[in-house]
Amino acid sequence: MADDLPQPLRGEIWECIFPSDPPGKGPRPVLIVSPDVRNRHPKATTVLVVPFSMTLTNYRTHIRLSSGQTGLPETSELQPEQITAMRKVDLRKVEGARRQAESLIRAIAQFVVFALGIQPREIQ
Repeated sequence: MADDLPQPLRGEIWECIFPSDPPGKGPRPVLIVSPDVRNRHPKATTVLVVPFSMTLTNYRTHIRLSSGQTGLPETSELQPEQITAMRKVDLRKVEGARRQAESLIRAIAQFVVFALGIQPREIQ
């Protein structure tokens, strides 16, 4: 069964119905942030994702990216505080989306930690 599952890579943009979205809302793009050792593991049925939003805000933890950076149709924001595990079977590849750099994933990780109320200097 796991052989039939999508095999996303860290930094790729896929889409899915995000679990915290209201009923009836369509799929949204998500960034795969889990390490490839997890993403490609034959028994792993989930990956870690961070959702994009097309509603632009001024939230400190959101990361705004242009369509030129992502390959998505419009400017969007990543919402690191919404990181979640997503079932691979629910993912769909976004054609034309650009793979994102490791430096962006590291910035996301810092905002995830911040969203937990922990300052980076407190992590040892």
